[in-house]
Amino acid sequence: MGWFEALVLGLVQGLTEFLPISSSAHVRIVAALSGWGDPGAAFTAVTQIGTELAVILYFGPKIGRILRAWFFSIYRPDWRRDPDARLGWLIIVGSLPIVVLGLLLQDEIDKAFRDLRITATTLIVFGLILLFADRTAKQQRTLDHLNVPHGLAYGFAQALALIPGVSRSGGTTSAGLLMGYTRSEAAEYSFLLAVPAVFGSGLYKLTDIGKNGENAQWGPTILATLVAFGVGYLVIAWLMAYIKKRSFVPFVIYRVVLGVVLFGLVFGGVLDPNAGPAGG
Repeated sequence: MGWFEALVLGLVQGLTEFLPISSSAHVRIVAALSGWGDPGAAFTAVTQIGTELAVILYFGPKIGRILRAWFFSIYRPDWRRDPDARLGWLIIVGSLPIVVLGLLLQDEIDKAFRDLRITATTLIVFGLILLFADRTAKQQRTLDHLNVPHGLAYGFAQALALIPGVSRSGGTTSAGLLMGYTRSEAAEYSFLLAVPAVFGSGLYKLTDIGKNGENAQWGPTILATLVAFGVGYLVIAWLMAYIKKRSFVPFVIYRVVLGVVLFGLVFGGVLDPNAGPAGG
């Protein structure tokens, strides 16, 4: 992987991580269309650390309150009813599905799930699910209504994003809307829930950079991560303002069109479904 390639893919990662359009799908597609090697699951996981650092910066005061309340709730019963402490515990609960499935499906994540036909399918299908959720949502609940079953439902929705094309933010936001949460509350919990999962995945994959046939090397990966951090912060600020007044319909249309175009490129012979194998 060259420096220009890393710059472009870091920009793509930062632009798409928080939008409900799947950053992993876009990194995969841009690399394939450019004739570059598949940057690999490890590159995607590590660069996502950059975007999650943007989440920590943007939601810093809230995350600080959650950590403080959660820590005190461990040994002080009077803190266990604190809303921030509850949210801390529910973030842990919601993180369990992706930890378990991520470990069980590691080989599929690195190989089978990166097939562009799967990416095209998930872009369309989960785009339509987002449309249904956005159109039918009651949008009455806030994070004060969050409970263990809802936390697990969010968690399983997040775990689906192990497949490029699903979208971490799109999947979890759809789940939140279907459970009656407002757009902004569903998106906020989606961002907070992603922090431990993404950091865990990124740290777990750190040792794979430059090894095991991975196309990415350390220098370019660090550059891409820094670019993703800066761009990602700007995207969070824009999206949180956008969804307070507008729907997700434009993102749904984009997903469906991209999925159809991707199918056309694959079945038209322009792109191999496994285009750009790692190390190629």
